[in-house]
Amino acid sequence: MSEAALSLKQRFKLSRFFNGEAPTAGPIVLTQRRVFILPTQRGLAFVLLILLLVLIGFVYNNNLAYLLGFLLASIFFVTILHSFKSLAGLAIQPARQQAVFAGQAGPFSFQISNPGSQPRFAVDLALQSELSLSLAAEQCQTVTLYQATQQRGWQLPGTLTLSSTYPLGLFRAWAPLRFDSPLLVYPQPASRQLPFPDSDGGQERPGQHRRNGDEFDGVRAYQQGDAIRQIHWKAFAKGQGVHSKQYSGASSSELWLDYQHAPGHHTEERLSQLCRWLVDAEQAGLRYGLVLPGLRVPPDNGVAHYRKCLQALALF
Repeated sequence: MSEAALSLKQRFKLSRFFNGEAPTAGPIVLTQRRVFILPTQRGLAFVLLILLLVLIGFVYNNNLAYLLGFLLASIFFVTILHSFKSLAGLAIQPARQQAVFAGQAGPFSFQISNPGSQPRFAVDLALQSELSLSLAAEQCQTVTLYQATQQRGWQLPGTLTLSSTYPLGLFRAWAPLRFDSPLLVYPQPASRQLPFPDSDGGQERPGQHRRNGDEFDGVRAYQQGDAIRQIHWKAFAKGQGVHSKQYSGASSSELWLDYQHAPGHHTEERLSQLCRWLVDAEQAGLRYGLVLPGLRVPPDNGVAHYRKCLQALALF
């Protein structure tokens, strides 16, 4: 894939060596523009050893010391090329991201492929988590790294760094990459599990249960998520435990979750509570609708409807 040319100032900008270039949708092929190399501590110690041998050869006029010093120097310089080849030519592109709730570790998936005929050994990948892998010739592999999520909405991955000290550990070759592949972060569900709000099926006031036309169908033990209006307060007052009244009818099976009736002191608290109700309603198999300022999602259930409602909360 062709890349826009960099000016001289951009090429030597310090952040480019650690944070990478501007985010791109990918794929990115690692070339000499993307791969950087510096000696490791072992490499610097190797240089000192070479200098010491050359100094001994000079002081004592010892040809064997010169020979050993020049031999090690040739190994040192040849290792630069092999360190570069450990990453050069690899192609990396983002895979499909899976949405998470705020506060969870966000999984960012990447597809890394080795189109060459030589295997690649000990390639390290780091985001906020790290892993190491080896790629056989013409092998493609999908890896998942994790990054903390704090706020709802779209979150871009940080700098993905590929690195390797292969073959001798004298040099570290690394390539910092940034991708324009955002992860959708849902609001964090409220920790306090409140009863579902009362609902009228969305025909009168979203947020109030309508029992006209419904038939009383008995009581059962209270379950988490039952509307507070369904609680059998008379039985509770008599010390018979907490029970919920059950009704037969269409209106009792539909739940409306309205932003205006969600408890909370600010937007994030309200969205957090709506998110909790969405999770509980989906787990309970209820038909539920969502009402946000400027948006109304009709009642339904299932994975597609669940994700649609969560996305509406995340991007509100």
